[in-house]
Amino acid sequence: MSIERVREAMAQGRALKVISGLNNFDFANVMAVCRAAEMGGATFVDIGANAELIKAVKSAISLPVCVSAVEPQLLVMAVAEGADLVEIGNFDSFYAQGINFTAEDVLSLTRQTRELLPEITLSVTVPHTLPLDQQADLAQKLVAEGADIIQTEGGTSSQPNHSGVLGLIEKASPTLAAAHVISAVVDVPVLCASGLSDVTVPMAIASGASGVGVGSAINKLNDPVAMIAVVRRLVECLYATESRFSLTR
Repeated sequence: MSIERVREAMAQGRALKVISGLNNFDFANVMAVCRAAEMGGATFVDIGANAELIKAVKSAISLPVCVSAVEPQLLVMAVAEGADLVEIGNFDSFYAQGINFTAEDVLSLTRQTRELLPEITLSVTVPHTLPLDQQADLAQKLVAEGADIIQTEGGTSSQPNHSGVLGLIEKASPTLAAAHVISAVVDVPVLCASGLSDVTVPMAIASGASGVGVGSAINKLNDPVAMIAVVRRLVECLYATESRFSLTR
């Protein structure tokens, strides 16, 4: 499947990106996640920047492969190895190390990457550590620098105050808020990611997102069958959204 499939799914508000993790180089886990993504009906996958891993995933599945990194040269390598699109972001693993990214950091990485890779489809994550108004401002600047997709995040390490459905909504609320604010000010697709579940995926689309990115709900599972089941449920939620909400996007 080509990048056109990704664009088409985003235009329909049905894109599902399955994320293995920027720093996840456990080949067995990544391959299981990617195979589950394909079997479950996901639109594309997002993996870390490792040459052998990219080759292995490209040979194992037919879905478009996005490669994430925060170093432009790694993204150049990824494209050379066959990445269909690239992502500056999936910052979650860095926050646990006390590393944050400023708006200028992300802008600089975007400029460098676009200069090195003028043609590739480029997705850029807006850090959730910024206030919402600054997230919206940064998103506009990123689009001006050549970003084709803006991804939101909410900090997957956050702990909700409640259990059950209310807790799932609490966990997703930061990225849902970002999707709502950012989608109102940019004319490129917004991918809502971090802390989403089958409960909150429809809310992401209703908030203005063109698709969703889901990682830990899938890549933390040890059972390939369970992984496939989660992917299928998320796809079902995306397709059911059309009948629940009247959207103009």
